[in-house]
Amino acid sequence: MFHPDESERDGRGPGVPEKSEHHIIDIAKRGNERVVAQTLRSSAAATIAYAVATWLTPVAAPLLAPLTALLVVQVTLYATLTTGIRRVNAVVVGVLVATGFSSLVGLSWWSLGLLILVALTVGHLAKVSEFVPEVAISAMLVLGVAGHTATALDRVEETVIGAVVGLLFNLVIIPPIWVRSAGEDIEQQARRMRELLMRLSEEADQGRTPVATVAENVEEARRLDQAIAHVDESLIQAEESLRLNPRVKEPLLTRIVLRTGLDTLEVCAVILRTISRTLTDLAARRTDEPLFPADVAPALRELLSNLAGAVDSFAVLITSQVSTDADEAERFLEVELDAARLSREHVAQLLLARVKEHPRQWQLHGSLLADVDRLLDELDTEKRSMHLAEELDRASQETRARHPRLRRLAARFRRRFPRLRRLVTKIQS
Repeated sequence: MFHPDESERDGRGPGVPEKSEHHIIDIAKRGNERVVAQTLRSSAAATIAYAVATWLTPVAAPLLAPLTALLVVQVTLYATLTTGIRRVNAVVVGVLVATGFSSLVGLSWWSLGLLILVALTVGHLAKVSEFVPEVAISAMLVLGVAGHTATALDRVEETVIGAVVGLLFNLVIIPPIWVRSAGEDIEQQARRMRELLMRLSEEADQGRTPVATVAENVEEARRLDQAIAHVDESLIQAEESLRLNPRVKEPLLTRIVLRTGLDTLEVCAVILRTISRTLTDLAARRTDEPLFPADVAPALRELLSNLAGAVDSFAVLITSQVSTDADEAERFLEVELDAARLSREHVAQLLLARVKEHPRQWQLHGSLLADVDRLLDELDTEKRSMHLAEELDRASQETRARHPRLRRLAARFRRRFPRLRRLVTKIQS
């Protein structure tokens, strides 16, 4: 996880909200950074594989080696070790199928169609999952470059060289960790939610507010909800970059903290859309009078401002790296939540006193207070701690269930060799 610069945190004040397009552009820029990194890594691995294959094999143009390296090198180490193996199997199967065809028939329209049919069928039988099309692709490429390779052994050797180079490349030059970019996306999402709450607070205390102005907030809330999907993609890649990465000290905890935090923000985005819809309905029914009475409006503005600060503090909390920073962020969050709870009670008392004045709109007032309660409940620090503990517990149980033999073997080692206990525990974690 990461901790934002102090200047960035201090600069978060109420102001002009960012456009949703800016949010998508920023995420796209970070996505482009990942694309550039992957492009450079793939190019380097393919070049190295070609050079090694030229040195180790008698083939004049060992094109299968860089092809396999391109398929194996992934953006994260976890993806390399999981999907890379299946990719290698797919390429090897395709090479073997094409080898048999090239020794029997030449390249023609009917042999190509038959080759594709056989390659896809064998790919399903080989259980290479989503890489079945690559069996056929590899087979076609091999059949097309059959003139450059003398024997089937040369083709298989090229494939193995490319696979080994691709795997070693990601093991020696470990892919970057994408946690920081995911944390930035999460914080930017929370910042936009904060800005929407600040806008709602200002409009609640502006007197008469046109319905069209309030309705724009509903559209912004919908865009916030949709933007969660883009942040989720960034977080998925960050989670993969943490797996099996020796540079990360606590990958499981880091992954769970970010994932549970994004889940909370996703629920908060839905609640914000409901709050915006409620205020829009109120504005539609009060076209000739202020959105809220003069004594209620300042209290509601204070409540929504406190909620905005709580959302922002929550994002800082889940993206803090150092424990002292996390403790400070948690204190800020608790202060904002306590202030929001007090403001909520004050607003509830004022709205209760106005029920007789607006008897037909008490349902909307109740809906507004209920949404505020849900928001406070989602951001509650105790609930967050319980959620983290539950997720850590569940992850530990899944790990034990996934590797029962390894656990039994580790238990035997701990009993027979007490000195190795710390080492085995470290390996298991």
